[in-house]
Amino acid sequence: MEPHLSDPTVSLLTTPLHALHLERGARMVPFAGYDMPVQYPMGVLAEHLHTRASAGLFDVSHMGQARLVGPQRIAALEALVPGDLEILKEGRQRYTVLTNDQGGILDDLMVTKRADDLFLVVNAACKDADLDHIEAHLAGFDARLERLPDTALLALQGPLAVSVLAGLDARAAEMGFMSGRWLSLCGVDCFVTRSGYTGEDGFEISVPAEAALDLAQTLIANEAVALIGLGARDSLRLEAGLCLYGSDIDTTTTPVEAGLSWIIGKRRRAEGGFPGASAIQQDLAQGPKRCRVGLRPEGKAPVRAHSAILGPQGEVVGEVTSGGFSPSLSAPIAMGMVPAELAAPGTAVSLVVRGKALPAHVVEMPFVAHRYHKA
Repeated sequence: MEPHLSDPTVSLLTTPLHALHLERGARMVPFAGYDMPVQYPMGVLAEHLHTRASAGLFDVSHMGQARLVGPQRIAALEALVPGDLEILKEGRQRYTVLTNDQGGILDDLMVTKRADDLFLVVNAACKDADLDHIEAHLAGFDARLERLPDTALLALQGPLAVSVLAGLDARAAEMGFMSGRWLSLCGVDCFVTRSGYTGEDGFEISVPAEAALDLAQTLIANEAVALIGLGARDSLRLEAGLCLYGSDIDTTTTPVEAGLSWIIGKRRRAEGGFPGASAIQQDLAQGPKRCRVGLRPEGKAPVRAHSAILGPQGEVVGEVTSGGFSPSLSAPIAMGMVPAELAAPGTAVSLVVRGKALPAHVVEMPFVAHRYHKA
């Protein structure tokens, strides 16, 4: 979900866990306006593999949290996103996108239906723009947006995450994937969803800022849990085939081009009623002209974002949107946009690395199988 590193010359904000990151020897970098840990002494490779094997704790408090309240909150948000929120049951979560009038993606976000509100989590660098956008379009609806600046957000991810969290509140083990509920963690009421950005089972914990440090210290006191930085967060989400806003999706990308058609509910496909609906409906009916695909380069050389993708005749047909080395596969992997006619798995392409065209082929995603907990 998250965008690129921010300008290092800008005065940086900090999260409630900033002192903990420094104490644990994190290498800090400017990210979306915050001073954030990119890695700890363990190193990105070991952090990545630890999360896949055990449990990793990520500080994602830089992301934006808010609640949409009022009797017309669902209709108000459905006017801005293509997801079907009307059929969402209480305690269930949905991934969706804000779209513009051309069908492009302004940002992606998570929405959880609670008894009295819709709980929203948006990307860090876009959070002010996103929440301003939502607020500006509430005119005519009996709904209002409440920002939650005094809450932190922690992500506990990996196969042992459930046993760790259930050790603090046994009800965590009862939760299904993409569900949310209130849990009591270290004596504090926290809103927890069973979701995440790694492809692993895990939880995202919305906790009052003043209680975040105590909760984090309690979690990492468990030998199964290690602090994980942004470097491994990115390689984990890439292996899972998940989009990075600002790279794999942006204002010029429709959900259909991005391979996100599944987020558009049947009713919304037929009725529209959200920005860019006609363009998206056309993509759904006729197929998109370009598609986000997985790419497996041959050899060991990693391919980075913005590398050119070449077609059968050596012509430029697209661009790598995300790329790097997969610790789980011990091989380079990438995602990119290509013409629809080159999107079939097995299609041979070339990727330009340091001026050389290296052979690659289109593959299905995810690169590493998802291990979400399905009830």
